[in-house]
Amino acid sequence: MILVTNNEGTLGVPATARMLAEGAHALDAIEAGIQVIEADPSVRTVGRGGWPNLLGEMELDACMMDGSTLRSGAVGALQGFLHPVSVAREIMRRLPHEFLVGDGAARFAREIGAEPADNLIEASRRAWQAWFDNEVPEQQKSAWPDTPLAPLCCHAIDPEVGRDTTVFLAHDAAGNICCGTSTSGWGWKYPGRLGDSPIVGAGSYADTRFGAAACTGAGEMTVRCGTARSIVLYMKKGAGVADAVAEAVDDMRALKGGLISRVTIHAIDTKGNHKVVAVNGAGDNKYWLWEGQGEPRLLAAEPVVITTAGTRATTTTRYTR
Repeated sequence: MILVTNNEGTLGVPATARMLAEGAHALDAIEAGIQVIEADPSVRTVGRGGWPNLLGEMELDACMMDGSTLRSGAVGALQGFLHPVSVAREIMRRLPHEFLVGDGAARFAREIGAEPADNLIEASRRAWQAWFDNEVPEQQKSAWPDTPLAPLCCHAIDPEVGRDTTVFLAHDAAGNICCGTSTSGWGWKYPGRLGDSPIVGAGSYADTRFGAAACTGAGEMTVRCGTARSIVLYMKKGAGVADAVAEAVDDMRALKGGLISRVTIHAIDTKGNHKVVAVNGAGDNKYWLWEGQGEPRLLAAEPVVITTAGTRATTTTRYTR
């Protein structure tokens, strides 16, 4: 058994590790751990207490994937509910669909009796109000919210040093490999923006035959590269988990324009191996590792720098299974 989660998963690690040790299905254990994080207002990038969009609204994203069936459930831009990860899980259980967004996701959440919540806590509201008062031109304030938001989005940044989406990768005692993600997204984002977190294949992907991967940071980059799915495919083609992650990092070197920033990649394989790298990270990226016994360990991600967009290493390695 193995559990890998980023440092934002600190609060949920004990619950998930305990359930895995007791023989729970990986999906159940992941959901329980992420729920703890979503409900804690001190976590400023996930669930209640996250940062709002440009309009001061909280929009939450989440995804879960069962690597044994390749079924997934995802929600995007969900407003008014405490646990987007559980709404995502119920999509997998109850619908023939994989992904619901916006009003449709909220309708489904009400239909299943998901727990409602006002996720915009007072500290986040005050931060947004300070940004509005200081950064929005007076002529736009008078027309608010019927005013162009794109110029504001382009210079908006998170109001404090952000952490990340929470991501969980787990391999349970029965052999199932699964993954889960949850986030409030980029602070002051354009309304309706989806990063990689709810997008299967970009922010996370699991296949019990080969392994799983999940990403945090600048989701725009991993959406463009299909990073999580690529890592699993590289493993399918015979790459070890470290080589698969290296190939995915190399893919990012082909990106030109757009947001080129930091990304942390987490990956596991079927043999209990894992790899976590911080692309363009500051060297302080941490993650939790639990290997089926003892206490979870907090470790440092390996830093990797890709400084020149548009250049790509020549890769000649070929993998055989």
